[in-house]
Amino acid sequence: MRFSFKIQQYQTDAVNAVVDVFKGQVRPAQDTSYFFDPGRLVPVKTKKAKNSNGYNLFQQELDEQEAKQDIILGYANAPIKLDKVQLLENIKLIQGNNNITPSKELIEGQGKCSLDIEMETGTGKTYVYIKTMFELNKQYGWNKFIIIVPSVAIREGVKKSLETMEEHFMSQYGKKARYFIYDSKNLTKIDDFAKSNEINVMIINNQAFAKSLNEEKNKEGRGGDKGALIIYSERDEFGSRKPIDVIAKTNPILILDEPQKLNGPATQKAMKRFNPLFSVNYSATHKQEHNEVYRLDAIDAYNHKLVKKIEVKGIEVVNLKGIDGYLYCDSFVTSKNKPPMVKLEFEQQLKSGTVKRVLRNCAYGDNLYELSNGMLQYEGYKISDIDANDTGCVRFTNGEELHGGEVANNSQEMSDLRRVQIRETIKSHFEKEEQLFAQGIKTLSLFFIDEVAKYRLYDEDGTQKLGEYGKIFEEEYQKIFRDRMQELYQTPYGEYLRNMAADVSAVHTGYFSIDKKGHSVDSKCERGKDTSNDESAYDLIMRNKEALLSFNNPVRFIFSHSALREGWDNPNVFQICTLKQSNSNVNKRQEVGRGMRICVNQQGERMDESVCGANVHVVNKLTVIASESYADFVDSLQDEIKKALYERPEKVSIEYFFGRVVKVGDETYKIEGEQARQIVKYLDRHDYLDDDDRITEKYKQDAANGTLEPVQDKLKDIEPAVHVLIKSLYDKDSLKDMITNGNQTTVENKLNNKNFEKQEFQELWKRINRKCAYTVKIDSNVLIDKAVAAIDAKLQVTQTLYTLSVGYQKNNMQAHELEQKTSFVAPSHTTNVLENAHDSSLKYDLLHELTQRTSLTRRTVAAILSRINMMKYRKFRDNPEEFISKVARLINEQKAGLIVEGVTYNTTNEVFDKEIFTAECHRVALSKVFPALRAVTDYVVTDGTAEQSVELKFVENLDKADEVAVYAKLPRGFYIPTPVGKYSPDWAIAFKEGKIKYVYFIAETKGTNESMELKSMEQAKIKCAEKLFEKLSNGEVHYGQVKDYKSLMDIVLDR
Repeated sequence: MRFSFKIQQYQTDAVNAVVDVFKGQVRPAQDTSYFFDPGRLVPVKTKKAKNSNGYNLFQQELDEQEAKQDIILGYANAPIKLDKVQLLENIKLIQGNNNITPSKELIEGQGKCSLDIEMETGTGKTYVYIKTMFELNKQYGWNKFIIIVPSVAIREGVKKSLETMEEHFMSQYGKKARYFIYDSKNLTKIDDFAKSNEINVMIINNQAFAKSLNEEKNKEGRGGDKGALIIYSERDEFGSRKPIDVIAKTNPILILDEPQKLNGPATQKAMKRFNPLFSVNYSATHKQEHNEVYRLDAIDAYNHKLVKKIEVKGIEVVNLKGIDGYLYCDSFVTSKNKPPMVKLEFEQQLKSGTVKRVLRNCAYGDNLYELSNGMLQYEGYKISDIDANDTGCVRFTNGEELHGGEVANNSQEMSDLRRVQIRETIKSHFEKEEQLFAQGIKTLSLFFIDEVAKYRLYDEDGTQKLGEYGKIFEEEYQKIFRDRMQELYQTPYGEYLRNMAADVSAVHTGYFSIDKKGHSVDSKCERGKDTSNDESAYDLIMRNKEALLSFNNPVRFIFSHSALREGWDNPNVFQICTLKQSNSNVNKRQEVGRGMRICVNQQGERMDESVCGANVHVVNKLTVIASESYADFVDSLQDEIKKALYERPEKVSIEYFFGRVVKVGDETYKIEGEQARQIVKYLDRHDYLDDDDRITEKYKQDAANGTLEPVQDKLKDIEPAVHVLIKSLYDKDSLKDMITNGNQTTVENKLNNKNFEKQEFQELWKRINRKCAYTVKIDSNVLIDKAVAAIDAKLQVTQTLYTLSVGYQKNNMQAHELEQKTSFVAPSHTTNVLENAHDSSLKYDLLHELTQRTSLTRRTVAAILSRINMMKYRKFRDNPEEFISKVARLINEQKAGLIVEGVTYNTTNEVFDKEIFTAECHRVALSKVFPALRAVTDYVVTDGTAEQSVELKFVENLDKADEVAVYAKLPRGFYIPTPVGKYSPDWAIAFKEGKIKYVYFIAETKGTNESMELKSMEQAKIKCAEKLFEKLSNGEVHYGQVKDYKSLMDIVLDR
C-alpha cells in the first residue's frame, strides 16, 4: 500500500506563515545563475580510478567539458530584496493573524531572518517543511535548501518522507525535488546541487557537524577528521576547490528540524559557512526564540483532533497483608442482568504438588483460599464486595482491597510485572484490532526493550532462539488467541485471524542493530544520548514502514531496542509497551510520541475527523501499557506537556479578547473593543465565569453537550470566533481530557438480536439499507448570478480603527500612587478610522487568491467580480485580507447550495452489514454507556458528558416511551455520500402503528451552538439526506432534525 496525502488547512496555514513573510519579493524572470567554477584543469593520478587512463573521473569530465568549450552555470537562491523594516512588517501581520505576540525586532540568526514554526509531534511538520520548499520555489523561484536534523533516525525519516511524498507534490506543483544525504566522500553530489536549477535538497544530520563539518578538525593527524579535511580544503580530485565554497555560493535556505538539539557551537559555526539566505526552525519545543510565525501546541493539536487520544493502562505492584505469592486484578466483568464479577489471577496448588497460575472470574463470596486448593497465602481472602465503577475495586473480608491493574506481589519479581505488561498489550491489541478491522485499519503494537537478549538469543552454532520476553509473548499470545477464536469464529475478523494470526512465530518480529555475523545486537548510543545512530537498523524500519500496514503482512507485534525509538513513527501503532530493566527517566512525551500520528486504512487514507467525524478519537486512541501506576505516569506526562506549552492566558478579561484575530474555516474575524466587552458580559450573565475570572465547569459541560446559551445580537456575526477564543484559555482540566484511564471497567456492546429481528425494525431497515451513488449538475451562469447577489447584499468589510487615549499626570503625586500606578488621571478615548492602513508593499493577486479558495476557474471568478456593485468592490482597499476571506465564503455558500439542488441519487446493489452497529464501539467504558431495553444493541454510546448531554436525555426518553417499538443509534459505518462529505444520521426509530403519523423516522439530534461553518456544511448534508430517504422509501420514511424527544413527538404526531 501507499500513503495517500490530503491537503489540510492547518498545514497550509503553517506553509503560508513562512511564504507570506516575503510578500513583496518579486520572482525573477529567470533563475538566478552565475558562472560555475569547474575547478582547475590539473591532471591528477589516482590508483582507484577505473577506465580513466590513470586520471580520475572528475578530471576526465573536465577534459570533456573543455573540449566542448562548455560554459557551466551554477544556480543560487535570488537575494531577498525586502529590507529589514518590510520583513518585520510582514512578520507582525502574520503574527497578528495567528495570535502570536508581535516581534519587536527582526532576529537574524542564520541568514537575513530566522523564523520559528511550533508544531506538536505527530502533526506532520516534515510534510509542512517539504511543502514550504515547493511553495517558496513557486512564489519566489528559490531552489536550494539544506535540511538539518539532530539524528540519523530523523535523517532517514526525512529521506523516506521525500520519497513517499514525491508523487503527491508532483501532482500539485508539476515537479520533483532532487534530494540526497550529505556525504563528504561523495563530492559529485555537491557539484550537482550547485549546477541544477531544479528544487535541490541536501539532508545533513547533526553528527556530521561534530566531525566532517567541524572546521576545527580540518587537519591531519590527531584531533583531525578526514571528512572535515575534505570539505574545508582545496581538493585535487575536486578541481582544487573547497566544497564548502561551492555550497556557500548557492545561498541555501536552511530548514532546521528540532533546532533545540542543534545548538552546539560547531553546528552553528558550520551553518554560517553555508552563507544561508534565511533559516526556518521547526519544533514542538523551541528553546531559543526567533521570530515565531505559526504555533500549534499539544492542546491545539488535541482539540483540533490532529493527533491520537492517549489511554494509559497503569500496572502497579502493591503489598497486601499475608500475600507471600502472587495476586493480579485483571479486569471486571459486567452484565445488564447479573451482578459484576472480577477476573483475578492467582496461584493454585495441583494434586501433584506443583503450583501454577490460573485466571478466573470470581463472584461475591468466593474464597481464594478454597479456590487455590488451600494455599495459606490466601487465607482470609474471601470476596466481600465487587465495585465495577471507574477502574473497579474488589474488597476482601480481611479489609484488604485491590483495584484494576494492580499486582500484589511481595517478592517484587520483575518478571511478573513484565508478563502482565505483555499480556495487557496483547489483550488491548485484540480489542483494538477487532474494532478497526472492519474499517480496513491494520493494528500494530510496539514493545521497546533495553537488551536484545531478552527477546532474541543465539546458541553456540549461531542458531536464533527466543529470549525471556519472546517466550512470555508466545505463551500469553496463544492463550488469548484461543479464547478470542472461540468468540469470533464465524466473523470476518475471525477468518482473518485464522488465516494470518494462528502461527504465533509469524505475528511478532524484532527490529534491531545487526552485527557482522548478521546477529541482532544492542544499539549503541553516544555518551549522554539515548538514541542510536545505526543506519542499517533505521533503513530496515523505514523500508518496511508501508509493508507493516498491510493485512497481507502477518506481523502485528514489534520488538525494538529503545535506542531506536526515534525511528518509529508508524501511524498505525496503537499500543506501546516499554519493558525496562529498571525505573527509567525516559521522557514520557518521547515515549508516547512514537504513536501519536493519525492512523491510515488499507488505501493509505488518513482516518481523521473528515472521515471518522465524532468518532475520530474512538478510532485514533493510543494505549500505553506503563510499568507504574496510572496516576504516576499521567502526572509525569502532564507536567512535561505543560512545560512545553506556550504561555496561555488563564483568566477572562476585555484585554484578552480585544484586537484578537481568529480564523474559522475560510472566515477571519477581528474582535473590536465593544465586542470584547460584550463577550465578558455574555460569560458573566450565564454563569460561565467564576469569581476568579476563570471559565466555569458549566461552560465546559454546555460546550461538550451542544447546549451553550446563544450570544447577544451584537456578537452574532462573530459567534464562531467567540467560542474559539474562550476555549483557547489555558485550563488545567484540558490536559486531563487528553488522557484516559485504560483500567476503567468496559462492557462488550453486542447486537441485541431479539430487537434487531423485530418486524418493525426489519421493515425500517429494509427501506433504508441500500448503498448509493450521486451525480451533480451545476449551471455556472446561475452560480455567477447568485454569488453576485449574495456579495452585494451581505458583504461587510471592517475598516481598521485606532483608539487615541489621552491622560495626564495629577497635579500632586504621592509615593503610594506611583506604586499603585494611579498617578495619572484616567484617560479619555477617541476612536477613528485609520486611512490607507493597507497601503504597504504587499501585493495581492485577487483572482489567484479567490480561485484557490473557491476551486472555481479564473474566468468564473472574474465574471463575479466584474458584476458586483462598485462600492462593494472598493472595500478591497479597506482590508484586502478580510475582503478575500468574506467574498470566498459567500461564493462557497452559493456553490454548496447549488450543489445540493443539483444532486441526484441512484441506489446500488450493495447493502450495509449488521456488524456495523457494534464494529466501532465493541468495548466501551461502563461510565459512557446507557443500558438499553428497546435498542438493537445492548448499550447505547452517547455524545457529550454528564447528565446534561442532549443525546443522553433523548435516549432515556426514547427507551421508556410506550409508543416506540425499537430503535438504533446509527453508527458512522452507515453513511450517505454527499458532495460536501459523508453524512451519518443519528437515529433510526420504528414506532408502533396506531396513533403515530410517521411510523418510520430517521432523526438528527444536534446541539444549538455549533459554529456557522459547521451548520452550513451540516445543512447541505441534511438536504441531501432528505432527498435520498424520500427516494429510498417512496415517502414511507420521514427524516427530520429534533432537539429533544418532545420535538420528535410533535413531528410524528403532526402536532
